[in-house]
Amino acid sequence: MSTSAEPPRCWPTADPLYVAYHDEEWGRPVRDERGMYERLCLEGFQSGLSWLTILRKRENFRHAFAHFEPDAVARFGERDVQRLLADSEIVRHRGKIEATIANARGVLELREAGTPLQELVWSYAPEAHDAPETMADWQSQTPASKELSKRLKAAGFRFVGPTTVWAAMQACGIVNDHLATCWVRGEVEGVRHPPGV
Repeated sequence: MSTSAEPPRCWPTADPLYVAYHDEEWGRPVRDERGMYERLCLEGFQSGLSWLTILRKRENFRHAFAHFEPDAVARFGERDVQRLLADSEIVRHRGKIEATIANARGVLELREAGTPLQELVWSYAPEAHDAPETMADWQSQTPASKELSKRLKAAGFRFVGPTTVWAAMQACGIVNDHLATCWVRGEVEGVRHPPGV
C-alpha cells in the first residue's frame, strides 16, 4: 500500500503541532497590535529554548498573560510577577516575565505617540527579498532588525535584540523566508502581496 509523500517544508518535523505552525502560521502576515505583541513576547521567551517548547505552552502563556492584551498586561505589578514565577505551565524566567510587562507598556507608548506597534514593525518590511534556497541561507539578523530593535528598545521594550526581532519579522510575515522549495511559500507571498495591490 502506497502512502502519499509529505509536501516539502522549510524544516523537518514529525510533530503535528510544529507541522501545523509551519503550514498555517509561520510567515503569514500578522497585522494587528495584539498579535504582533504576542509574537514578539513569545520570541523573547523562546531565547535559549526550542520554539516547540514555546508552542506547547502557548495556550498557557495566553491564559497567564491575559491573552496578550497590552492594556491588561501593562497593569501587571509585582504580585502578578510572583504569580507568574509560580506558574509551572509557562517559562518561569523573571527577566522574560518582566520584559513582557514592559513590552505591553511599550505598546501603549507607541500607540499614544501615533505609531502603533504593528505599523512600526511593518514599516521595516523589505521591498524585495530573495527566496532562501536552504536553511543555511537564513540570516540570524539583518540591518533592518538591528534598527527596529533600537526603535523598540527606545520605546521601553526588552528582550528584543536584533536576532529576536528578526525571528518575529519572519514569523509575522514581514519577510517571506519560506524556502524556495517549500509548498507554503507561494501561498504566503500571495497573501503578503495580493494581485492588483
